[in-house]
Amino acid sequence: AVVSTQSTGGFNNYKIPLCLLAIYLRLCISFAPHSGQGTPPKYGDYEAQRHWQEITVNLPTTDWYRNTTDNDLAYWGLDYPPLTAYHSLALGKVARVVNGSWVKLHSSRGEESYGHKVFMRWSVLASEFLYLGPLFLLSSSHPAALILIAITPAQPLIDHGHFQY
Repeated sequence: AVVSTQSTGGFNNYKIPLCLLAIYLRLCISFAPHSGQGTPPKYGDYEAQRHWQEITVNLPTTDWYRNTTDNDLAYWGLDYPPLTAYHSLALGKVARVVNGSWVKLHSSRGEESYGHKVFMRWSVLASEFLYLGPLFLLSSSHPAALILIAITPAQPLIDHGHFQY
């Protein structure tokens, strides 16, 4: 079937402003406190995401899902599939370069510094851009779907508001 571009041609002019609106909405959400902020001993889901970076950059892959002296599964054990773990590893490597204390094994628990929050919140935007950006910017066959991707409340509220990840 041939897809007509006439009906979506005008929409292409709005992709960049719509993308900027989506980023703006996500940034606004990220100013709220994150899940578990300032509540030891486990500090909420934000800490789980940070801790997974700590585990994946410091331990061999064989220990990511095992209870060891360096990986207490009762403290936010990695319980997502390996693709998620490798995503944590990639971001953990970036975190280690930016500020190694954020992912230092054992001593980084409860890390909630301003710099780390900025890092985590920008890592959400970067990750989202990597997997949604090409679809959003290159597709023109379903404008309504692209609008929903940009402003759907579920993902921004969960990833940018609750987890910060």
